[in-house]
Amino acid sequence: MKEKLQELEKEALLKVNEAKELKDLQEVRVAYLGKKGPITEVLRGMGKLSKEERPVIGELANKVRENIANELDGKKSTLEAIELEKQLENETIDVTLPGRPVQIGGPHLLTSIVGEIEDLFIGMGFEVREGPEVETDYYNFEALNLPKGHPARDMQDSFYITEDILLRTHTSPVQARTMGEYNGEKPVKMICPGKVYRRDTDDATHSHQFTQIEGLYVDKDVRMSDLKGVLNRFAKEMFGEDREIRLRPSFFPFTEPSVEMDISCKVCNGKGCSVCKKTGWIEILGGGMVHPRVLEMAGYDPDVYNGFAFGMGPERIAMLKYGVDDIRHFYINDNRFLKQYHKA
Repeated sequence: MKEKLQELEKEALLKVNEAKELKDLQEVRVAYLGKKGPITEVLRGMGKLSKEERPVIGELANKVRENIANELDGKKSTLEAIELEKQLENETIDVTLPGRPVQIGGPHLLTSIVGEIEDLFIGMGFEVREGPEVETDYYNFEALNLPKGHPARDMQDSFYITEDILLRTHTSPVQARTMGEYNGEKPVKMICPGKVYRRDTDDATHSHQFTQIEGLYVDKDVRMSDLKGVLNRFAKEMFGEDREIRLRPSFFPFTEPSVEMDISCKVCNGKGCSVCKKTGWIEILGGGMVHPRVLEMAGYDPDVYNGFAFGMGPERIAMLKYGVDDIRHFYINDNRFLKQYHKA
């Protein structure tokens, strides 16, 4: 029995020394130290030995088991170190290589245009106000001189949620809310940018969702010439000092008198071309003097206060300023289009 244990130890240590991989060591461990291994069988057969042999063989078996286990652990540490060295060698990073370029994004073209317009009007003393996109029928229509059944409501085919709740069709409700907040007690000078929604078929010049910026100035002794001066400054700042404007009579329920503003075509300088349809002018926005009824509903005395309002679409401003031929470019997130307008 003693010779057998010594032979098993010698055999196991030789296999440990020959192991090249961790899986080989595990096989040796199971084969010699496992529950079905030869050393375990020796220990199980000790009952057949004499009383004198049992302690000797038991001590030797434990010593053999311990020697094999120690060799296995030592070899395992050596193989793990070798594998780690190989892994580090394979994963070495050459820090002298140039880094991959990082693409830096920028504001969306519409965001830039809205910011530019805001800065322009803030410089003229206007404040920026915001309001809810889900609006009541009262603020979206009735407070703006568009009572239920008014034919002009058909001009703004709306997304109704309930009979009295809808997605706003313009940002004018923010003007009505602000005037109501002031309750006719102080002047208002504001612009209100934001998204608006109308039932429309999307094409190159129309969208069911778009942005608007509307302006309002209510005070004593406000004149149409003040509106023209503000819009003229806007046109020149946005499109160049050589741009000319003209105001044409129009109709809007919330202003009286109402006008539409054209700017001289920058392509032909007013001579007439395909862009301006041979007229020399391009329509850009609408406005007018605030209707007395709108002032009354907001708590202002129309005999004391008057004012002007205007509204424009940043998409149209961007299309005219940068020559964009399709409004859908603003919404399809094509990076080839968007990156053209990233400012460094």
